[in-house]
Amino acid sequence: MIRFEDIHETVRRHHPTADLELLRKAYIFSAVEHKGQTRASGEPYLVHPLEVAGILAEMQMDPTCVAVGLLHDVLEDTLTTPERLKDYFGPDVLHIVEGVTKISKIPFGTSEQRQAETYRKMLLAMVDDIRVILVKLADRLHNMRTLHFLAEERRQKIARETLDIYAPIAGRLGMSRLKNELEELSFQHLEPEAWRDLSARVAERRQRATAFIARIRAAVEEKLKAAGIAAEVEGRIKRLFSIQQKLRRQRIDLDQVYDFVALRILVDSVPDCYAVLGVLHNAWRPVPGRIKDFIAVPRPNGYRSVHTSLVGDEGHPFEVQIRTHDMHRVAEQGIAAHWKYKEGKSGVEHDDQAFAWLRQLLEWQQEVQDPHEFLTSLKLDLYPEEVYCFTPRGEVKTLPRGATPVDFAYVIHTEVGHQCVGARVNGKIVPLRTRLRNGDIVEILTSPGHHPSRDWLTLAVTSRARAKIRHWLNVHERQRALDIGRKHLDRELKRYDLSLKKLQATPGRLDQLAADLGVGTRADDLISAAGYGKLELRALLAKLVPAEKLQEAPPPEKSRPLADAVKRLLRVGDERIKVRGTDDLLVYRARCCNPIMGEPIVGYITRGKGVAVHAQSCPNVTGLAYDPGRRIAVEWDRQGEGAYEVRIAVGVEDRPGLLAAITSVLAGLGTDIRNAEARTFDDRTAAIELTVRVADLKHLEKVVKSIRGVGGVLDVERHSVTR
Repeated sequence: MIRFEDIHETVRRHHPTADLELLRKAYIFSAVEHKGQTRASGEPYLVHPLEVAGILAEMQMDPTCVAVGLLHDVLEDTLTTPERLKDYFGPDVLHIVEGVTKISKIPFGTSEQRQAETYRKMLLAMVDDIRVILVKLADRLHNMRTLHFLAEERRQKIARETLDIYAPIAGRLGMSRLKNELEELSFQHLEPEAWRDLSARVAERRQRATAFIARIRAAVEEKLKAAGIAAEVEGRIKRLFSIQQKLRRQRIDLDQVYDFVALRILVDSVPDCYAVLGVLHNAWRPVPGRIKDFIAVPRPNGYRSVHTSLVGDEGHPFEVQIRTHDMHRVAEQGIAAHWKYKEGKSGVEHDDQAFAWLRQLLEWQQEVQDPHEFLTSLKLDLYPEEVYCFTPRGEVKTLPRGATPVDFAYVIHTEVGHQCVGARVNGKIVPLRTRLRNGDIVEILTSPGHHPSRDWLTLAVTSRARAKIRHWLNVHERQRALDIGRKHLDRELKRYDLSLKKLQATPGRLDQLAADLGVGTRADDLISAAGYGKLELRALLAKLVPAEKLQEAPPPEKSRPLADAVKRLLRVGDERIKVRGTDDLLVYRARCCNPIMGEPIVGYITRGKGVAVHAQSCPNVTGLAYDPGRRIAVEWDRQGEGAYEVRIAVGVEDRPGLLAAITSVLAGLGTDIRNAEARTFDDRTAAIELTVRVADLKHLEKVVKSIRGVGGVLDVERHSVTR
């Protein structure tokens, strides 16, 4: 167990002139407040704040931040009040502790609306004082280190949150050491079988790899010494989580992981970095296309290094990272290495490029109103694989992998994006769907008066581009819906000697009616709902026309029996799904994603066909979301029963007995296999496609988790079933 004296000494070493009395005071306060409390491990609770403070001290954080590490749980887990904390330690400490406490209360498992809002608060806290998120990351790291003391369900939930949110945040902050450990621990708890299998396979190669690292390290040191370059050479074996990700992403075998072993070379200056690169390329053969210069073009999180892959004398490939000692400090500690505590700064300054991405991220995310879109784009922004492109003038633009000229246009300016009609990449005209690659020179072609197309939502991947496109489409689609709604309502109201003009003569009447029908708060909301086809005219007319008049001249609207007849005739509709608040609308599951019971779903009104129900994770939902007026709340009818056919694609190593192992696992879960197909490839991998019947989402998750736990499985993906 770490001792307070160890923390005190570490902080004193990094901040020799700082007043450290605050630390001792915080330690005593925390010890008194947490007295008698224990953790799940049975240890005194004080162990946790001590370990968190120790992590922050090792990150070279200032005394105030380390003190918050000791105090971060006192507001949440003791009877301490904010006023008392402020009296003892001042407003700065209170501010950070309150920020950490708010983040701790984020309801990750609740509705998308609440989840999206709490993520926005997290981003705001990061901008306000970055130490809030640094303390939270240290808190999460120690919790992950002791996660094995918790029940399995709790472990799974915390590990999933860590892998989806906290590890990406650490990566975006450039804190690679912390990010790596969070990912490794998450992998260990989320997929224990896969982790154990991969650990055993890596262990078999470790002795040989260690010997190879020693030989190649000695050879590199000899070459650099002969060239007169002072350098520090380190070796490492690739992390298990990174290996697993590469095996699944590329569907390759462990022997094909070229960066399984790597060297890191630390030098004194940038010219030395390129001198080392020249020495290495003269001594060993470089792998084409594997040279990456992050010194000339740094990553958005501040990471700088030169990467190259070489082939050793025995034909073994290895990766080399070359950087200065300062670059290495930034690569390991990230944003913590940049922070200017001595200057009294705690928030993100506009002149500090190290935090430019954070300001930009917050600005873009504030423009995204749809919660599902917000959460999807947030994860993309937090964990991008960058592509570096150039304008014709040589300006570098950083985009996520998969970005298109549409994204590039909106990075330049909103109006350039709106007026984009084409693009020239490396001097050639290309379609707007073209995926940009590193080093592309992109010129956007524009035309005054041109406007975005709804199809662009399937092309754009950045939050900024999608938000700008959606805003333009929403404004114009709403106007179109208003025009259609006015004509439609006026036509129906005339049957009862009424008109919109007469109704609007009574101030607030239509506003109240919109609220009563749940379509908004203004008359325009009511009219546009009618234009979108979202409003049931029967319900509207029932509020406006006396009952006897309605019976005399019923509106030409589909009756329930007719809807049932349509369902029987076309074999559409699903009794297991219902539109929230009504049972009169035709509902059917979309074939593109084939949602199953328990899966988060969203309804989308399709004119003439009823309500198409998609899984919220369906790629088509992001394209449909441009028109929120046509989205409608749907829910599963828990009384409905039945099985769902789901197709699962499994990428595996080409090994005897793997198909039998997978089918055996499924049989143990009581899962009916309707069809199974397998094919092998030249790279010693294989693909297995299974069609299985599952009862609901939980059943499917168990199936996927069990298949992933089989040794030799590289990837598991769910595909739609088209009938």
